[in-house]
Formats: sequence, structure tokens, C-alpha cells
Amino acid sequence: MDDEATVFLPSGLRGPHWPTRDPDVSRRAYDEFAGQIVARPPASPVSAGRGAGAGSSLARSSGRMAVASAVSRVTGFVAKLLLAAVVGAGVVNDSFTVANTLPNIVFELLFGGVLASIVVPLLVRSHDDPDGGRAYTQRLITMALVLLAVGTAVAVAIAPLFTALYVDKSSATANPGLTTALAYLLLPQILFYGLFALLSAILNAQNVFGPPAWAPVLNNVVVTGTLVVFAVVPGELTLDPVHMSDPKLLVLGLGTTLGIVAQAVVLIPALLRTGFRFRWRWGFDPRIKEFGGLAAWILGYVVVSHVGFVITTRVLTGGNSGGVTAYSYASLLFQLPYGILGVSLLTALMPRMSRAAADGDTVSLVGDLSLASRMSTVLFVPISAVLAVVGTPIGIAIFTWGRGTLDDAERLGQTLAVSAVGLLPFALVMLQLRVFYAMKDARTPTLIMLVMTAVKIPLLLLCRGLLDGEHVVYGVMLVNGAGFVVGAVLGQVWLWVRLGHLRSKRSLRVGLITLSVSGLGVVAAVLAGRAVPASLGVIPGAWVKLPVQGLLGMAVPFGLLALLKLPEFTPVTRRVAGLRRRFAAR
Repeated sequence: MDDEATVFLPSGLRGPHWPTRDPDVSRRAYDEFAGQIVARPPASPVSAGRGAGAGSSLARSSGRMAVASAVSRVTGFVAKLLLAAVVGAGVVNDSFTVANTLPNIVFELLFGGVLASIVVPLLVRSHDDPDGGRAYTQRLITMALVLLAVGTAVAVAIAPLFTALYVDKSSATANPGLTTALAYLLLPQILFYGLFALLSAILNAQNVFGPPAWAPVLNNVVVTGTLVVFAVVPGELTLDPVHMSDPKLLVLGLGTTLGIVAQAVVLIPALLRTGFRFRWRWGFDPRIKEFGGLAAWILGYVVVSHVGFVITTRVLTGGNSGGVTAYSYASLLFQLPYGILGVSLLTALMPRMSRAAADGDTVSLVGDLSLASRMSTVLFVPISAVLAVVGTPIGIAIFTWGRGTLDDAERLGQTLAVSAVGLLPFALVMLQLRVFYAMKDARTPTLIMLVMTAVKIPLLLLCRGLLDGEHVVYGVMLVNGAGFVVGAVLGQVWLWVRLGHLRSKRSLRVGLITLSVSGLGVVAAVLAGRAVPASLGVIPGAWVKLPVQGLLGMAVPFGLLALLKLPEFTPVTRRVAGLRRRFAAR
């Protein structure tokens, strides 16, 4: 970033963002570094009238975007819970999960990585064109629609090949026929995933953030309505054989796709309100070549990561039915804390790291990296410890509704408990990758992913060979965590080679302190769980254990960190104190 492209928001406008500079780097007050850098509103015909006061408007909108993100995650989780309630956690859910993942995979291979590395930077730069980037945007939409339409048609045509790739047909618990039938109905989502991503990028480049943030909520509402209709449609979903004319199959597949269609189409009015009008414009923009190397490495990252996903899915479908569902739901719950806390931290940190990297300011870059690593530690280690204790009660409490069975719910909860070991390594890997991207290095993240995948694949195959079908999903989740550990260590070493001293001793000290207080939280949570009488029964007992163990397991470590006045935990205590003052004022 250069000074022409950024504007600093005064501290009074920064909103609920994390501080993004290590206090040891400078003698200035800690809070001075909590200012946010945002894109300067472009002076273009497309965004005319957005210049004045856009910075403050952007700051005000950050809180609304956080609310939209939270609502989206909650409604999405409700839809997942409803899916488990109406179809169970067995082979139907497994088949749906695999088929519903395929559009995302194909979209990422076709357009996702290129969108991240090429489209958004060029959209911002195109605002300097004489027409404010209108011709470039029209050409981009034309190219993208053609690419996505062709890719979607090909993907639908070869749906059986996708099933053969992802589903282990040798397992009696898998249902390739149902997976293929659902894939025919769900793969058209590729076109609308691409349209949503492209329109979101265009709107974001014009500092319009609200509609893209809220659109996924509409998708979740449509999917929830689809599942309600699925539940009330009479009859059962036919599995042997699978009929494409089955009303329940059509409702589930077409209704889910309708949600993605709605998510994309709802952005069109917002784009029209900016004054933009689309017309077909053909031809290749030579500016895209500038980012070709970066796009190639990011595409390589996507390909390598999906090779690992293919092996993971095949191993899971080779175990007992419900393994894919347990893995998917546990991963969703596992990433929820990161999605709320980690993304917030990295969103505030990324612009400053990019600025420091562009300026060659290694001291500031290392300071940001060290601070973010330590803050991730104090946030995610206690959460991981609590998840390890309450994973099973979570599964039993919320996945025994409708067709959910106690055995499936217990397995899902235990999978979540096992996944807890990978939370902090996952957060550190995500942080390290963004440091490399801040240094305009897309090659190293791809190589790190290559090593992680090379480590995971033989371990995944060992899981299939050594574990019985019931426990395969636990082994897969442990391997997943081990992969993140390898990635975090490798990334740390690579950054040490690139940047020099990373202040690892301080991070280690903070880690040991956090681990100690988290251990005390685990002890308190376990003792509290044992105090719950067994006479309540398994499911009522889980509902009692979940809040008691969860709250106690979090209160003990976070309370001790606050009493110790650990600097890395100070932003949390200040945020809580601010919320308390607001509540008291009301």
C-alpha cells in the first residue's frame, strides 16, 4: 500500500477493532496503534458522491458488518442443525455434504483464487481509468460469466466422475447414487457462487459493504425454508434405487441451489444503485497479465489443498456412515471461534502488515506478527481446552433432535472434542499465510500447503487401514490437527529465515502461562461435570453440563488472565468493560 491509497481513521472512529501493533516496538501508548487503515474512496464516476465522509461512513459500517457476519453464522448453523434433524446424521447427510461441497471446489478451481489475487486489486486500480473503471468491470463480468457458465455445464455433465473421485464405492455405507443425483441439482450453484463473489468484489471496491455482508443470511433463510418443506413433503427419500423424480430429492437439491441464486441476485439492485450498468464487452484486458504469477501460485494452493480434501473424503466415506457429516459439523463448530475472533484480528492487522511489508519495515512487521500470535494464544488455547471437555455434551445436546440418534450425536461431539487440538495451530497458520501475502509472496504458502498435504495423506491412509469404521473420523480429525501443527512450525521457521528474530521467547512465555490457566479451567469443568447427577439421563444431563462446564471452563482461565493483567489479554478486558458501561448507561 502507498499513502495515496490509504487513509487513517482517527481513534474515535475505529470501532471494535483489535490493536495491531506490538507495544514493545515503540514507547507510544498501546491504544495509539488501534487505528484502522481502510481503502481511500475512489474518485470515479462509478462511486461519485462517496468521497466526502466515506471514511467515517466506513468506520460506522464496520459494526454493522460484524453484526451481519454474526447473524450469517448463526442462521447458517441453524440450517445445519435443521438438516441433521430432518435427514439425520447418516448416509443421506453424508451424500448431501459431499455433493454440496462440489460447487465450492469447482468454483475455487475456476475463479476463486484468481478473484482473490487478480480481480479485487485490478478493480481498485481501474477506478483511475478515464471512465472510472466501467469498461474494465463490464469486460471482467463478461469474461467471468462465460468462464463460469462453461465450467458449470462441464461440471454438471461429469457429475458421476466427481462422485467416483470423492466417494469410496467399496464401502457398503456410502451411497454414490444419491451423491450423484444431488450433485446434478447442486452443481449449477457454481455459476451463482461466481456471480456473488464477483458482484461482492465490485461493490466492495466501491466501498459498498452492507449487501454482500447480509446476502448469505438470505441464503440461509431460503435453505431453512427448504428443509421445512422437505420435512413436510410426504414419503421417504428413496435410496435404493435413487430416482431423480423423487419429490424429496428435488426439494432438497433445487431448494438449496435456490438459496445460492438468491444470495447472488440480491446484489444486483445494490450494484444498479451505484450507477453501474452492464453490457457485454469482449476482449482480454492486458492488465491481468501483471498478476499472472501470483494467480498461478494461489491456484496451486487451491489444487494442493483439494487433493488433501479428496483423500480425506474418501477415507471418511470408507468408514461408517455419518463420518463425513460428523467431520463437517465438527469442523464448522471448530472454526466458529476463529471465524468470530481470528478473522476480526486479522482484518484489523492485515492492512498494517501490508503497509509495513511495502515499506520494508521489518521491525513493525515482526511486531505485528508477534502480537497477533500471542493474542491468538490467549484467546484460542482456553477455548480449545473447553471444547475438549464440552465437545460430547455439545453433540448430545444439539444433535439429538428429530432423526438425530444418540450414537451419531455422541460421535459428532467426540469428533469436536478431538478437533480442539488443532484450533491454535490453525489460527497461527492462517496468520502466517497472511504475512506472506502481505509480502506479496504467494509461493511460500503454496509450498507450505504442499508439505502439510504430503504429511497428511499417508496418515489418512493409515487411519483407513488401522482404525475400525466407527473411529476413522477421530483419526482423520487428529491428522487434520497434526497437519496444522506441521504448517505452523514450518511457517514459523520460514518467517524466521525471511525476517530474522521473531521474539519467540515472549510468545513461548505467554503460551506457557495460558496453558497453565487453561489446565485449571479444564479441572474446574471436569469436576463440575462430575457433580451433575447421572439420574438426569444422558440428554438432559448434557443440557446441564453444556452451560455449566462451558461457562466455568472459560471463566477460570480468562478470569486468571485478567487478574494477571497479561498485556495480550488487555484488549478483551477493555472491550468487556466498555460493554458493561454501555449496558449500565441504559
